[in-house]
Amino acid sequence: MTINFDQLDEETKKKIQNLSALSQSLEFLTQQKIQLETSLKEAELAIENLSEAAPDTTVYKNIGGVMVKSSRDKLLDEKKNLKVTLEMRLKTIDQKTERTKNSFETLQKSLQADLKNK
Repeated sequence: MTINFDQLDEETKKKIQNLSALSQSLEFLTQQKIQLETSLKEAELAIENLSEAAPDTTVYKNIGGVMVKSSRDKLLDEKKNLKVTLEMRLKTIDQKTERTKNSFETLQKSLQADLKNK
């Protein structure tokens, strides 16, 4: 079944555009989630390695492409704080993704019903 976009009413055209926008939002949210998960894994690995190191171990952190000497405890605290932040951001992304999926599915069903009636 082929439907000519020009023959659709304005409301249906708007629904198609909204569906496309929601699809793009889902893709963007998925990419963000992947990046956050990667950062979280890196932070967890750093926490694990720093926890195993002796307190007087010399450690370095990367700041803008420059390695800077730091204390193990200070860096461990920074990584733990980063982990908490990343976990909160992941939770937020998951909530946004779920809301966007629900909106997408609702709009998709509505649009399918509209097109069946044409």
